[in-house]
Amino acid sequence: MTSVSTKLDRAFLHLEKAIESGRIPGGVLGVIDRDGNRAVRAMGEAQTVPKSRPMTEDTWFDLASLTKVLFTTERILVLAEAGRIDLDAPLTSVIPDYRHYNLDNWERKITFRQCLGHQTPYPAVFPLYTYGRDPDLLRTFLLQHEFAAGPAVYSDINFILLGLALERIDGRWVREMDPGRGFAWAADPQKAAATEDCYWRHRVLVGEVHDDNCSALEGAGHAGLFGTVASVLDFAHGKLTSAGPDALIRTPLSGRRTHGWERPYEGWSGGERNSHQTIGHTGFTGTGLWIDFERGHAWTLLTNRVHPTRHFDSGILPLRRAVGDAINAA
Repeated sequence: MTSVSTKLDRAFLHLEKAIESGRIPGGVLGVIDRDGNRAVRAMGEAQTVPKSRPMTEDTWFDLASLTKVLFTTERILVLAEAGRIDLDAPLTSVIPDYRHYNLDNWERKITFRQCLGHQTPYPAVFPLYTYGRDPDLLRTFLLQHEFAAGPAVYSDINFILLGLALERIDGRWVREMDPGRGFAWAADPQKAAATEDCYWRHRVLVGEVHDDNCSALEGAGHAGLFGTVASVLDFAHGKLTSAGPDALIRTPLSGRRTHGWERPYEGWSGGERNSHQTIGHTGFTGTGLWIDFERGHAWTLLTNRVHPTRHFDSGILPLRRAVGDAINAA
């Protein structure tokens, strides 16, 4: 059986090449197996603008859409297991005022399970942050906004709504909830990887959420979580060694998705060599986590590929795929 160190050595060559070519400033790669053996390595810079700081194994990352699986999916499935929500019930069972001026619309029929699997007609992108900075008003606006129904696509709206459901159940905003062991909703700027030099916030974002809508909402279910390679690997190890309700994260809802997570399909971020018992998810800032239950290992690639701007071809998809293939090489 190939050791985690050997897998890391093979895969790290691709991260090293991406950094040396100037495609991304820096990154951290980590691999863990079911027995808890792990290997981690960092390279490059955590920040280049307006000053330079090195990337380390202890660097905190804005995990972006990994929030969907590391936090929101986890909480929704725990509530379902406890019988506090029905995954096949509409969101209105928890948010009765959702689109309540038109009781016959399609939004009021959307279920928790459909949101987890991105099987809804919401648009892929919606710039909620352009409608203001009052987080209470933005929540109210979103719940009453009339969307034109389209084809089912990956949409942050699904998990923003799941986050709002969690807020109704818990009686507090997502940002006030426990983010989980080793995670946080912000990070020390001296210890965090920088993300974007933001046009509308007029500063380089370091230790504060990059996602525009999450920033305007002051916390949401689709983004906002911060963590280190250690905390992400700890989470993955917990999945590799657990059973029970975690079965749902491996249960397909479509050709590409399970409950919250992605599953292998042609061209997906995890590469071509993983087993069919693999799940994964990525984050816009340059993060990702993949768990292969058949082979009993997981890997996370954390980068700051949007620093100092997202408007640049960082090559993150081919990098992710190359890393996955290297880790899973026979």
